Amino acid sequence: MCNDQFGYDTSLSSPEAAEAWDALVLAFLAHAAVAPDHLGNVLEKEPDFAMAHAVKGLFCMMLGRSEMVETARAAHEAATLCARQGEPTARERGYVRALGAWLGGRSTEAVREMEAILTRWPEDALAMKMSHAIRFILGDRDGMRTSIESLLPAYDAANPARGYLFGCHAFALEETGEYGRAETAGRLGLSLSPDDAWGLHAVAHVFDMTCNSRAGLTWLDGREAAWAHCNNFRYHVWWHKALMHLDQGEIDAVFALYDTEVRRDHTDDFRDISNGASMLMRLELEGIDVGERWEEMADICENRTEDACLIFADLHYLLALIGGRRETAIKRLMTRLQRDAKRANSSDMMARLANSGLSAATGLEAFGEGDYKTAFLNLGRARHSMKLVGGSHAQRDVFERLTIDAAIRAGFLDEAKTILGERRARRAGKLDGYASARLDLIAGARTAWGEAGRLPAE
Repeated sequence: MCNDQFGYDTSLSSPEAAEAWDALVLAFLAHAAVAPDHLGNVLEKEPDFAMAHAVKGLFCMMLGRSEMVETARAAHEAATLCARQGEPTARERGYVRALGAWLGGRSTEAVREMEAILTRWPEDALAMKMSHAIRFILGDRDGMRTSIESLLPAYDAANPARGYLFGCHAFALEETGEYGRAETAGRLGLSLSPDDAWGLHAVAHVFDMTCNSRAGLTWLDGREAAWAHCNNFRYHVWWHKALMHLDQGEIDAVFALYDTEVRRDHTDDFRDISNGASMLMRLELEGIDVGERWEEMADICENRTEDACLIFADLHYLLALIGGRRETAIKRLMTRLQRDAKRANSSDMMARLANSGLSAATGLEAFGEGDYKTAFLNLGRARHSMKLVGGSHAQRDVFERLTIDAAIRAGFLDEAKTILGERRARRAGKLDGYASARLDLIAGARTAWGEAGRLPAE
């Protein structure tokens, strides 16, 4: 048996396979595009390594694509068979159970399996990142922070994953409102692991949430090497940069980044769709013509209406379909969401759909139809539980903007101002360009409509 880079036993028998496994773990921590190659290398050298099959399945589940569920299921069958016929360690069996739980619709149980591993083997950085990633998908920001902070004492200066742990801590701190500490942790993580794109992007989140887009651009400029090696996560970092240009009113720069980086490859990964759809929607809310850019995403999303993997993905597919005016596909997606919402007890994801997802989707559909009162009432109903759909503050802000704009367009000026105040409180008490413009719009509307806070009766 070989030990891994953290000193833990594995059931691997060849040093070459153990070396490939260590490379896989570091690549996963760095969001590196070569991670699947390392995993394939491990399975080629030791095809009976149950943990590698389980990790393959977990990676597939993270993709949030219906066609990958069958691949994950096959990986689980292979992992289970290998575990039965071989002698996996207790830690490795935990990964197999985690995959089985997620496939069974119990993603929160998958997190518990990762946490059980970390209780006994706290320096298992793969389990650390897995727990962090699944909690992120579930919108469990407090759990992300608690998990990471329980591990901090175990990662000393000799641990090769220490920088990545700090990067995860930075993101968890940012999502729970500790912006100063988040920036410090992110900078420290990047100093230890220069390819820690997650930590670098956590600091970008800090600048977004503290309404300092110019400093955010300065932070990202010249650090492109920290995310050049990434898988599709690199598109997301470019998206952050485009967001900062949008806040600065530099629309030409936004379109340049959108066309050459954010949607350069027209991929169908839901995370890439979310980048593109949320950016175009933000631009349209500012009255900016985005040309034909909705079309390629709408074409893709017409084929994703039956996915039913992640409500976060569904909402962004819906945005793209609304932007592309694909009425038939919108109705098809909404019908499926309504059907799934009735199965709230069937899985953790369906519970999230029933809790907030369907109201949000109904609001988005109404917004696209120009029914701003219905849009506001539904989006407003969903907004306090929107964290459950997953994603970050920055990603979910497009739904907050749509809620505010629907309120203003429907004449609910007091409500819009209240939401803007709550949004400002989350952003260190500061105003970004969007909020300033909307407050000016509300003030102008009050002058035009009087102090009643409503449109005059028809």
